[in-house]
Amino acid sequence: MSDSPGTPPVAPAKPAAADFEQAAAQGESKVAAFDASHRGGLARLQHFLHANPTMVPVLVLAVSIAVFGLMLGSRFFSPQTLNFILQQVTIVAIIGVAQTLVIITAGIDLSVGAIAVLSSVVMGQFAVNLGLPTPLAIACGLAVGLCCGLINGFLVAKLKLPPFIVTLGTWSIFLAANFIYSANETIRARDISDAAPLLQFFGTTFRIAGATFTYGAVLMVVLVIVVFYILNNTAWGRHVYALGDDADAARLSGIATTRTLISVYAVAGLICGLAGWALIGRIGSVSPTSGQEANIQSITAVVIGGTSLFGGRGSVFGTLIGALIVGVFAMGLRIWGTDPQWTQLTVGALIILSVAADQWIRKVSA
Repeated sequence: MSDSPGTPPVAPAKPAAADFEQAAAQGESKVAAFDASHRGGLARLQHFLHANPTMVPVLVLAVSIAVFGLMLGSRFFSPQTLNFILQQVTIVAIIGVAQTLVIITAGIDLSVGAIAVLSSVVMGQFAVNLGLPTPLAIACGLAVGLCCGLINGFLVAKLKLPPFIVTLGTWSIFLAANFIYSANETIRARDISDAAPLLQFFGTTFRIAGATFTYGAVLMVVLVIVVFYILNNTAWGRHVYALGDDADAARLSGIATTRTLISVYAVAGLICGLAGWALIGRIGSVSPTSGQEANIQSITAVVIGGTSLFGGRGSVFGTLIGALIVGVFAMGLRIWGTDPQWTQLTVGALIILSVAADQWIRKVSA
């Protein structure tokens, strides 16, 4: 029944205190607690690989070495085979270090191979044809690599253009500049050894325990160690990971994201210039047509090495191992006598499996 007009509404009767005591006595007496975690073996493996992403390529490399070792025996474990594998992966691994820096920021650089070749052409032209002192010619080649990286970084960070489109365009520009400046002519190895032997330094060999190594391989290892230390023990390195993991969160936390992104592309360009110097030592001459597939090969090494194409996760050690995996498969299949196309097929399958494994591992944080 409704109240009559002008009569204030009657408040509902409050339950007595005894009712509360009775309800409390009959209610759930357990304290709130989280469900106990009962992870299976697969889930524990998933969490372990998420915390240690480099272990995936390490396991693949160990298994591939064991399989080819059982199949080929002493032919695969000979010092000469080790030397061939190291020489084969040196340039790809050095350029892969540059590519890793960019991919950690959730970007990609398709121009790394063209930058390396353009830098090598500048070094060769300045030292042999223009007669500049070789150290000055090398410095000019490294400066060219640095400038190319700065151009990429400015277009990506300042103008907010997609890295894929930017570096696809600069790849074409740098490659064309390379052919125009060199007139598509190769500088012969004999001319370089007579006029500027320092350009071939990274092709010089030395022997340890019966195995032959090049200073290019030493450069590769030292570069990986230095960049690994910088990425994991400096503020710049942590900013690079934060930028790739979440750019907006990194900016809100006070990181100068634009400046950091430009510096990443600049450092990558400088490393590519260094790869151009090592490339001269690898092939002995300066050829504008060399290194045509370095960009694809570097991306292959980075992906197989466990660096996420979505940014924020990855390691240059993984890239080195990824390059070694490709080298081991290529050399093992060659010694086994298979057709070269089987190497491409195997590498393609490894790329797909690596991306699938990365997707599975990333579900831990989802």
